[in-house]
Amino acid sequence: MNFLAHLYLSGTFDEAMIGNLMADFITGRIREDIPEKIREGIVLHREIDSFTDSHPVVRKAKHHLFPVYRHYASVITDVFYDHFLATHWQQYHPEPLEQFAEKIYQFLTEKEELLPVDMLPVVHAMKRQNWLVNYGTLDGMNRTLTNTAKRTKFASGMEHAVKDLQKDYDFYQDNFREFFPDLVQHVERLKAA
Repeated sequence: MNFLAHLYLSGTFDEAMIGNLMADFITGRIREDIPEKIREGIVLHREIDSFTDSHPVVRKAKHHLFPVYRHYASVITDVFYDHFLATHWQQYHPEPLEQFAEKIYQFLTEKEELLPVDMLPVVHAMKRQNWLVNYGTLDGMNRTLTNTAKRTKFASGMEHAVKDLQKDYDFYQDNFREFFPDLVQHVERLKAA
């Protein structure tokens, strides 16, 4: 899952949400000097990613993209899922996406000192370009995938993936609709444990 899904699945505006968002910038063991709530968010992020990567429905989407994008198929699938979460937001959250996004941006501004330094340019760009709302448009998807392609070590071709989304839109949308409720239930069980 990408930024929007991780923020949505956090559920509360607290340091665990910060951890869930910043987890991709924390590799290996989680350092003991990281505050407990942030560590909880990092663990939640890793659980979400593990569940997502191993889910048979998600594997179908990645398999569909793999011949062209190879190991970048996972990244593209995550971005596609944020698109569908944004376009179907009202089914999952009572608050309009625009309001949710504005609250997220304000929260991240207030908590900026907790973020890793190398994450700050990403957060600033997210706010400036309103990524969370723009995931809901094909233009926003194209920008996201193009910018993500610029950050890869090798030529990924991700800048062309929006064409795959358009071509097989119903396939990816149905895939998301089948998978996402399972993920929501999984996260609810984790939080209840």
